[in-house]
Amino acid sequence: MKIAYFTEMGWKGKIDRKTHNNMRTEFAWMSALDADHYNISSKLTQDYDLGIVIVPKTNPDINLSRIREHCDKIAIQQEGPHWYFQDYSLSHQFHFHNHLMEADYIFAHNESDKKYYRGITSKPVFVMRSLMLTDGLLPRSESGDDVIMGGNFVSWYGGFDSYMVASVFQPEAQIYAPSMGRKQKMESQIEDITYLQYQFWQDWINTLSQFHVGIHLMRTHAAGTFAMNCAWHGIPCIGYKGLDTQEICHPNLTVDLGDLHKARELAVRLKEEPGFYDECSKLARDRWEEEYSEEHYLSRWNKFWSKQ
Repeated sequence: MKIAYFTEMGWKGKIDRKTHNNMRTEFAWMSALDADHYNISSKLTQDYDLGIVIVPKTNPDINLSRIREHCDKIAIQQEGPHWYFQDYSLSHQFHFHNHLMEADYIFAHNESDKKYYRGITSKPVFVMRSLMLTDGLLPRSESGDDVIMGGNFVSWYGGFDSYMVASVFQPEAQIYAPSMGRKQKMESQIEDITYLQYQFWQDWINTLSQFHVGIHLMRTHAAGTFAMNCAWHGIPCIGYKGLDTQEICHPNLTVDLGDLHKARELAVRLKEEPGFYDECSKLARDRWEEEYSEEHYLSRWNKFWSKQ
């Protein structure tokens, strides 16, 4: 199957998995599917069986008919939470919906997203699970009790919720957090959080290997890479329901939205019960192997297309 990806990025070609050190989920998909990448406005010179389009978050005005001239089928790949487009102007909200209706397929992040898109389009929806390619990654090197939060102090990432639960591990553990694009300037003044500088994906995954517990109580459900990355390392991760990576890889550490009481109880158990910690760690790693490996990803992909 000949596949092309279309995004707002400006480069053209294939992903070289041997040299690419920023193998985020979208790049992992392109690599695993041996897809060509084009900027969404590029002129194509060859034809494809399938064109997968990631609609830019800031500008949904794209020309799918031009892409269809060179692609037998078109799929819209979800970018961000399924409700993101409702922050557009009214005209752009309907414009985005028109793109969904023009496409042959919709590729969603989670089972909950699948239900949403089927409800507003009746199109065939495939859950394109997040993917991490593990070539060149270092094995887990955790040697202490340090905790890593999954995001910053904004509603998008739910950093305050994560911080309230991470505090359970103090004073024995130091709390760390990444520096995301939405990080507030004053966050650096929080004395008991150490902020990591921005890193390319491979460096980030290798840095993540050093931590004992992950906490990502994020209300915004999208690709769910943090929970998946933790699972590959066997790092137990506390998170909210609604995210497939969290529910599949960390079922014993998944709580209802806003249930910080339960989340703190689970944090106490991870801190005080070595047997519970080891159980959650092993389950996370096993579930990643069973549900999120590249082999499993390609198997699900092939099963979906064999029915089309």
